[in-house]
Amino acid sequence: MIQLLVGLGNPGSEYTETRHNVGAWLVSAFAEQHNVALQVERKFSGSCGTVVIKGIECKLLLPLTYMNLSGQAVHAVANYYKIPLNAILVVHDELDFTPGMVRLKCGGGHGGHKGLQDIIRRFGSPDFYRLRIGIGHPGHKDLVANYVLSRPSCSDRDKIMLGIDKTLTIMPEIIQGKMDTAMQLLHGQEDLL
Repeated sequence: MIQLLVGLGNPGSEYTETRHNVGAWLVSAFAEQHNVALQVERKFSGSCGTVVIKGIECKLLLPLTYMNLSGQAVHAVANYYKIPLNAILVVHDELDFTPGMVRLKCGGGHGGHKGLQDIIRRFGSPDFYRLRIGIGHPGHKDLVANYVLSRPSCSDRDKIMLGIDKTLTIMPEIIQGKMDTAMQLLHGQEDLL
């Protein structure tokens, strides 16, 4: 089961609508869906809240550090609440997927994603769950930095939001640790995009 749900992004209004913040979009939408107001917790360097799904208490976290220091907040919350690494789900943007495609997996590399890189470094292990939200690729690696820090087109944003909305319906299964069921539901969704 998942005891900590993390939405990666950069802090500040200038980044809120950028592609790099789609992880934060999903966690914010999940909090809103469950009427949870995320509160700034300085000791965790993040905005935090708690939801209870089918009797399972799950902490929500939006790190307030910049992306490349995301591990600071994740490690602080996990350490404080004694949450094991395999009960953490990190939601982040994925360049290698078309906009709106969402995939769930456990472990693996960071693929150059600075937020994942820092989380892996802080914990000394990549063995946490990831929910990857496709944002598309600009076509060349030199264009990536500006691409992730810019807003998606209206069409891409609509696809991303559709992917997020569909994922929200599956979140109870994910929180309960029904990963096979969640993957089947989630990985069949691109037919609908």
